[in-house]
Amino acid sequence: MKKIWSLTLALLLVIALVSAGCSGTDEGTGPDEEGGAEGAAVSLGLGIINSIAKSKGYAVDDDGNETLPLGQVDTVIAAALFDAEGRVVDVIIDTAQTRVNFDEEFQVTSDLSAPGKTKVELGSDYGMGRVSEIGKEWFEQIAELEKWMVGKTVEEIKAMPVKEKDEAHPAVPDDPELSSLVTITVQDYIEAIEKAYNNRVDVENAVKLGLGHNISIAKSKGYSLDEESGTETLPLAQVDTVIAATAFDADGKVAGVIIDNAQVRVNFDAEGQVTSDLSERPKTKVELGPDYGMGRVSEIGKEWFEQIAELEKWMVGKTVEEIKAMPVKEKDEAHPAVPDDPELSSLVTITVQDYIAAVEEAFANAR
Repeated sequence: MKKIWSLTLALLLVIALVSAGCSGTDEGTGPDEEGGAEGAAVSLGLGIINSIAKSKGYAVDDDGNETLPLGQVDTVIAAALFDAEGRVVDVIIDTAQTRVNFDEEFQVTSDLSAPGKTKVELGSDYGMGRVSEIGKEWFEQIAELEKWMVGKTVEEIKAMPVKEKDEAHPAVPDDPELSSLVTITVQDYIEAIEKAYNNRVDVENAVKLGLGHNISIAKSKGYSLDEESGTETLPLAQVDTVIAATAFDADGKVAGVIIDNAQVRVNFDAEGQVTSDLSERPKTKVELGPDYGMGRVSEIGKEWFEQIAELEKWMVGKTVEEIKAMPVKEKDEAHPAVPDDPELSSLVTITVQDYIAAVEEAFANAR
């Protein structure tokens, strides 16, 4: 009898151990230190969509009311982490709606030195809450959309049912989970997450996602005429948006980073009319590839997308403080901070301070 009882206890102990080993409900569920748990992030993506469709040329109506020239660049950004099954582990979406205003003389009236802000950065100052039928600001609604995307594949996200609310809102969610939380048009955000998935790179041990950027209109210009030569400088709205999607490990080191730059121009003629194609979706520097044209003037013969890839590679495995400590030197007035690091100086000759600042902001905002 004692032997039977002992055998029974031993059998129960084995069953308990096997059950504990197979259970997915213990505290180790989710991304672990090795990055091997189910649902752990294995890739990082960045999707960017640019539009200049809302730019306007100078006009006067029958009552003498003027419409002043406006260069507007809308840049939709999606940074995302994906698991091995292609499901979204985390996603951050933002939009930079940057305007360059001109007066009736076609001179820039916007502050060229002021950094641009995204809709998330504007927060309540964006002003959607007071006109929204659900009383929610843009940053609150996009947070709900991000939450809904987590755990889904891109195909499942694209399958979201939508409806037309009005001409300005052709595709708002018609999903029971979202319709009372999100009333903004979502097609560009869905397209951006799809681009992020298509552009993804492998990462290891990623536990946090950050998105950083800086926006400048400093290179915009008003109309001018050189009386002696008769040379005109035509109005130009230029928006430079540097973006860094960055994954970090548990120690705060970069597990992966994708950096890009949307250098978007809206051109005007001497009468203040837009000459750029408003239906165009301008490409980023990475998307332009060899067409950006840096390779033919670079002293190392490398295109922008090749150089930024080397910079990204150098950043992986480093903390933000180590990245900020990179030695730099002034090459010329247009290049005040190029790498002076033995690993990088023969690979990267572009100015890096904006890219480092974007990664630093990504770390500050990481979640």
